[in-house]
Amino acid sequence: MTTTQTSPRLHLPGVDDPTCLSRRGGGLCRRAQVARIVLATAARRAGVDLLWPDGSPVGSGEPAPGRPAVEIRRPRDFLERVAHDPKIGIGEAYMAGDWRAAPGTDLASAMVPFAERIEAFLPPWLHRLRFVVDRRPPRTDNSPAGARRHIEAHYDLSNDMFATFLDPSMSYSSARFDLSLPREGQDLQDAQLRKIDAVLDAARVGPGSRVLEIGTGWGSLAVRAARRGARVVTLTLSAEQASLARERVERAGVADRVSIRLQDYREVDGSYDAVVSVEMVEAVGEAYWPAYFRAIDERLAPGGVAAVQAILMSHQRLRTTRRSYGWINKHIFPGGIIPSMEAIEAVTREHTDLRVQSVERFGADYAETLRRWRERFLGEWDRIEARGFDAVFRRRWEFYLAFCQAGFTGGAIDVGLIRLERP
Repeated sequence: MTTTQTSPRLHLPGVDDPTCLSRRGGGLCRRAQVARIVLATAARRAGVDLLWPDGSPVGSGEPAPGRPAVEIRRPRDFLERVAHDPKIGIGEAYMAGDWRAAPGTDLASAMVPFAERIEAFLPPWLHRLRFVVDRRPPRTDNSPAGARRHIEAHYDLSNDMFATFLDPSMSYSSARFDLSLPREGQDLQDAQLRKIDAVLDAARVGPGSRVLEIGTGWGSLAVRAARRGARVVTLTLSAEQASLARERVERAGVADRVSIRLQDYREVDGSYDAVVSVEMVEAVGEAYWPAYFRAIDERLAPGGVAAVQAILMSHQRLRTTRRSYGWINKHIFPGGIIPSMEAIEAVTREHTDLRVQSVERFGADYAETLRRWRERFLGEWDRIEARGFDAVFRRRWEFYLAFCQAGFTGGAIDVGLIRLERP
């Protein structure tokens, strides 16, 4: 293994290097030596070439033309990070510049083969040894006060930063493309408005409807509902989002029909014909899923309909990962967890009178949405950097967007529009 440094190490604020990196004389600890073997085996099974800085392959075999390839630029740093915290170390190693997609390989494309095989990489007996590498999550506070802190940590970064890579509707959730046409050639804003209309249609929102939205975003759904003649109460915990959403509602000329509140979903009152919530349940936390769906049930008027757009994972994966702590939890969405459809059905059955009536899945649309966001984020990096964001932030968000794109492309995660009603 060559240990030639080919890139400067980026300082990662708040991230402690593995103690083994301070070993005298260098060299790899025993865990890192095992990690090298495991990574080489996993990459070979996935059909991805791992390359040392000099271009030689990690493990046996030779690189194959046309196969995705990853360059390990700082071998010792990379292996020690991955060895001592596998679920977090891969992402932090990318943030630090320890590895990158090889020239000619897209970052998401390098991760797709792993996402496609995420539940088949390890034999069942080895899953029982996850405790060896899984880090228990820190105590999560998703109370109203804790949820506000979590939302602020992500959504209050900067409205201007989000505007650089989102479409003009400022929709930060999966678009829905016209399936009769190639996704790549379609306008993202049109696809986002199609998504909003699908949510409103599922909830039967029309003239005179009383609508509660849990999770305002930047106000596009509220505006669209008001233009249908509905009256909307929309909730957010992000002061930055609320401020811009109010401006957008005013500019749209529907301020008389939209009330934007800095309020937790557990604190709202009133009765509504429709309750809508787009990609909010992922931030709620498993312990609070009953409270979230109970709030929807309690606010829904007789005969009303709820429409919830949610990112989903398989129930098997939820069961094996629900008590672990990953890179996304630490660096992007503190306190978050993705539900399964089985979990949603069980929670609503046990804690509410609501029942799932239909689910429309469109994970491939999310993969394309994320591809567009990442392309724009990187293309607009000079503008983002000028707002005070550094190279670590760039690599963190590049990895986040590519990681999620790979998950949807490879089928490790999905997204669905769920319609709920009382029988």
